[in-house]
Amino acid sequence: MRNLRNVHRSLLETPKGLTLTASAFDVESNSIVCAFGPTQEDVLIQLKRWRNVAKSPDEGLVGRDEHSLEHIASWDALCPIPDLECDQVLDIHCFGDTSTVCLVFAGGDIVVVREFPENGEEKIEIVGSVDVGISAAAWSPEEGLLAIATRARTFLFMTRNFENIADVAFSADDLKASKHVDVGWGKKETQFKGKRARALRDPTIPETVDEGAVHQLDRKNTTISWRGDGAYVAVHSLEPASRRVIRVYSREGILDSVSEPVDGLIGALSWRPAGNLISSIQRLKGRIDVVFFERNGLRHGQFTLRITEAEINDFDADISLKWNVDSSVLAVCFKDRVQLWTMGNYHYYLKQEIYGPVLGLEDQPLSFTWHSEKPLKFVLSSAGGIQELEYNSVVATGSISSPLDYGIVAVIDGKILKLTPLRLANIPPPMAFHEISLNEIALDVSVTVTRPKDPVASVAILQHGRVSFYEWPLVAKPSTPPFLKWSTKITSGEENRTFMPQQVVFDAEISLTVLASTADRSEILTLDILSGIIVDTSIFPELRLDGLIGQGATANGGVSRLLKGNAIISKGGLDVDLILPFPANSSHRIEVASIQTQDPNSDNGDRRGNGFIFFGLFDTGLLSANGIVLARNCTSFLVTPEHLIFTTGQHLLKFVHMAAVEDLDVPPDTPELDERCRSIERGAKLVTVMPSLFALVMQMPRGNLETIYPRALVLAGIRQSINEKKYKKAFLACRSHRVDMNILHDHDPSKFIANIGSFVDQAEKVEYIDLFLSQLKEEDVSKTMYKETLHASASNKNLVSLEIEDDRGRSKVNKICDTFLKVLHVHTPTRYQNIITAHVCKLPPDLDAGLTEVARIQKQSQEEAEKTVEHICFLADVNKLYDNALGLYDLDLTLLIAQQSQKDPREYLPFLQSLQEMPQLRRQFSIDNHLGRYGKALTNLYQINALEEFKGYMLKHSLYTEALELYRYRPDELSDIMRLYADYLRDNSKPKEAGIAYEYLQNYVSASECYRIAHHWRESLACAMLAPLPESQLLTLAQTLASTLVESKDFFSAAIIYLDYLSDIPTSSRLFCKGYFFADALRIISLHKRNDLLESIIDTGLVDGMSATIELLADCKSQLLAQVPRIRELRVKKTEDPLAFLNGDVIGGGVDSIPDNVSLAPTDATTAGNSLFTRYTNRSSGTLATNATRQTSKNRRREERKRARGKKGSVYEEEYLVNSVVRLVERVNSVGDEVSRLISGLMRGRMRERARAVENAMVELIDLCRVSVEEIFPKNTTEEEKEAADLRPKGGDGVLWDSIEGSDMKKKDVPIVKGFEKLSLL
Repeated sequence: MRNLRNVHRSLLETPKGLTLTASAFDVESNSIVCAFGPTQEDVLIQLKRWRNVAKSPDEGLVGRDEHSLEHIASWDALCPIPDLECDQVLDIHCFGDTSTVCLVFAGGDIVVVREFPENGEEKIEIVGSVDVGISAAAWSPEEGLLAIATRARTFLFMTRNFENIADVAFSADDLKASKHVDVGWGKKETQFKGKRARALRDPTIPETVDEGAVHQLDRKNTTISWRGDGAYVAVHSLEPASRRVIRVYSREGILDSVSEPVDGLIGALSWRPAGNLISSIQRLKGRIDVVFFERNGLRHGQFTLRITEAEINDFDADISLKWNVDSSVLAVCFKDRVQLWTMGNYHYYLKQEIYGPVLGLEDQPLSFTWHSEKPLKFVLSSAGGIQELEYNSVVATGSISSPLDYGIVAVIDGKILKLTPLRLANIPPPMAFHEISLNEIALDVSVTVTRPKDPVASVAILQHGRVSFYEWPLVAKPSTPPFLKWSTKITSGEENRTFMPQQVVFDAEISLTVLASTADRSEILTLDILSGIIVDTSIFPELRLDGLIGQGATANGGVSRLLKGNAIISKGGLDVDLILPFPANSSHRIEVASIQTQDPNSDNGDRRGNGFIFFGLFDTGLLSANGIVLARNCTSFLVTPEHLIFTTGQHLLKFVHMAAVEDLDVPPDTPELDERCRSIERGAKLVTVMPSLFALVMQMPRGNLETIYPRALVLAGIRQSINEKKYKKAFLACRSHRVDMNILHDHDPSKFIANIGSFVDQAEKVEYIDLFLSQLKEEDVSKTMYKETLHASASNKNLVSLEIEDDRGRSKVNKICDTFLKVLHVHTPTRYQNIITAHVCKLPPDLDAGLTEVARIQKQSQEEAEKTVEHICFLADVNKLYDNALGLYDLDLTLLIAQQSQKDPREYLPFLQSLQEMPQLRRQFSIDNHLGRYGKALTNLYQINALEEFKGYMLKHSLYTEALELYRYRPDELSDIMRLYADYLRDNSKPKEAGIAYEYLQNYVSASECYRIAHHWRESLACAMLAPLPESQLLTLAQTLASTLVESKDFFSAAIIYLDYLSDIPTSSRLFCKGYFFADALRIISLHKRNDLLESIIDTGLVDGMSATIELLADCKSQLLAQVPRIRELRVKKTEDPLAFLNGDVIGGGVDSIPDNVSLAPTDATTAGNSLFTRYTNRSSGTLATNATRQTSKNRRREERKRARGKKGSVYEEEYLVNSVVRLVERVNSVGDEVSRLISGLMRGRMRERARAVENAMVELIDLCRVSVEEIFPKNTTEEEKEAADLRPKGGDGVLWDSIEGSDMKKKDVPIVKGFEKLSLL
């Protein structure tokens, strides 16, 4: 689908007195080395360098072009071969790294010319000579070998230093090297013709066999061509009295194969650099074919050259072939012209036909040379002149802005122009929707579409000296072909034999612009689009323009700028608007498109294009916008009013939202995360885009087309439709492209809610509304799967955030459904199906409301009711609908639902009949009981006033709370129910609630017992006193409660019971001292004047408490001193040798000691044992193999027991020790108050030294705890945590990482060591 468009032309006529005989590119200096002579009249040969200089822009003006010939060297080239009239240059090659030129002459001399000879070197040196003469020569692509075919039928291989490494002689025995077996793949003879056909012969044997007959016009020349990788070389020569043969040799000079016999084969030869085809020419009766061979010598297809019979006879045998460096273009060189052919979908297209530099002056054939690095750059020379040309591979498309985006693609194929509107008919190439037959070969084509209401495509075709204009109605039925409106001849302003049209571009809707050039200037011709008259001619003396830049995606946009080298200049003058980011003399190919910004008059003053954004793609893959580099691996791009679309060398398709140049945001290479990036087939390139259809057409490397609908285009179109309130268009796009329809609401919730009525009116079809409602979900898809990639303004963000805050806590689905219900009830009350859907699609489904709606419809129309029942049964589970309908107590509706289900009528009919015969309340009770709605059933029993049945039903289903609520105003029944509820609570192990219930009923004895069981001693003793209980029982109860409290170490409460209820002052004081409540003990003793107890109880209690505390603090200190160093030791060991720490098989030495034959990587197929990082985690790094046994619960429990024990030396030891330290700190924090009370008591008891000892021990332990916690739980900074998170591997390796780093321990909450307030008296 791509055409070749000329983007550069430089022409130099040969100086008087000189004859150009050969030329070659010097890649290093970006110049052309020309050889002038020798001729029959003059044996002098001159080497000159043609520098095609384009000056850089200076002070905003475009520099003039200069043509210069620099003299390199000259010498006399005498011909040593008598039968040659003069010597001939067979091959000229430039070595840029050494600044040397190598020439191979037919007379046998190999000459090296050094531009900058070093000491001891000659400027011109004959480095070798073949006495018998040379018939052909060629350097290998990497410039390492020189292949030479001699006139003595030998083949030589020479190195860069001209050392002979192989000398092979051509012989007749070479023809036996290959045994050609052709099975006829793809030929007509081998096609299946039906089972009734009787094959009378072997289909693999052709009807005629070529013998290799030599054509009478054969020049008997020899040609050489290397394969692109330099591994093989082919030589095409004439076998005496036999046939033409293509021999294939390896670099070592070993014969690999020979070609099969082909009649009429002539000496042209070119090996496609890709390596799959060897090309040659076959002359047949009435036609000339380009034939292809495989490396093994077998034929592999052909195509016929499109030339007339007169030209066939005139061209004689002067035809040569040359493939370009990337194998995309085949040049067929005739005597006076060159044809450029490309291949796509196995069809060969004639893309260009270029005539010689100066017509009508020379009879010698043209010389053609491709550039060795730039695929579409070449030199075309003859004896009278030389021209350098460069082409771009471009797609000729129409407008790509809606609504004129018909996807029209024009493909040049010689004298045929193929037109296909991909929006109307996606016809694969080489076929086309319409074909225009031309009188001459097309050079360039431009397409535009006008008149949106009645679209018409305008096609301008540029030919040699002529412009033709066609119009094509696009929507005519039946489709009509394009018709010629006018054709105008174009010439230079003066008679000039070097005039060459280059490009044609539509300039808005009123004119055409043609770019042409001559030897010394460029011309821009403007033609009226209606009449075809040339209305203006702009001449740029001594200046070569490289292209016309249109307004790209702007509908019907005109020519906005001109391209000259790396400068974008204004159309009317030579003012520079923008400098592109590559050197002016680098001769990079560039493809430029532009789009006008919203403010066409904007001028930011920094040469940005005055309201335009210029996108340029260089042949290096660099994509720029107004000089700012966007990507460095781009392969193709398109510009629409909304997006910049381009493909990359990583086989990704990317979308960039159109914005100011500095705001262009190129998405990263994350197709799985960003809608603006998606993966495509390798080598795919963009053809055109149709935003109206959200379609993007790409061409694969083979040539076939693929139409895709990228998410970025689809979502951009949907969002635009929502913004324009075109909800039906957005809905249909979601439906066609499987986009979650929640985006219709989530993109702009407030607008959608406010325009639901418009949505209903636009949708029209009931099915559309049902489909939308059924797709609703709570997820906000605009923030998850369809996150907006176009950055919104700050005000819009604030507005959206306020709306979100207002709707927080409210169900999105229910809000939408409720709004739909309001609209449907008001505007379209007869849309029963949509109303039912809105009820059922709520979360949770409002089945009762939907069934109520069905019941209302049933009263109006039985037929409509049956339809709605069928619909609601489709939306929801019919069994649930049956239960809900039954719960509405509507037996008719229930019967209607049951008839739509799979229930057996013998099951539900008797049940419904029995319900029909019951009274209303009894029926409701039976239904609620049947449905398990026991609370409602109990309410029905209450209304029936069946108290005994009520109590039985309450006891059966434990409905005490509901019963209490129903009888809250009837005290007698309430007391009975409360008594039953209290018994139920007591029997179900809820003594506290039972005690409260009994106390509510004033049953203090039962309440006291329940409180006792619940260990609520205050409530139990209070109820016992209110009962009242006998004194003996009361004392027994108090003794029991006190004993229980002592067992639970609640010494304070137990002391209160002994003091208040048992009047046992010694025991009470002793319990206060046991709980370190010395102040309370002293208060009681002094209150009751029992000073005799001070020494026996208080002092004894202080001594015992001091001993226990000192022992506890000592134990804690010794534990810390033992465990913290061990933790430190384990962590050092884990860091130095993690494998040994994990009980691996590697001992010591770390990584250096790992044997070479041991793999540490986990495998899914491992079944005998776990890997190192699954041994202690019981987790696999990936999916287990089918024959692997998963860990059972028994093994997991065993591993948990190991973890809890924390056995020394195991991987769990560190975790166990850390947890132990945490528990110790918590214990120290808990005894702080007790120690404070103990110290105060010791001071009051005149035991100051003992108080000092306890305080010092506590302070020392607190300090040790703080130091230990800081060491065990180091603080990580935010940067360290982020770095650790980045370094952590994924999957099973991450489990190993966590195990080694102990991240689980680091995630624990760091224990806080409480402070201890010292007593100032100490």
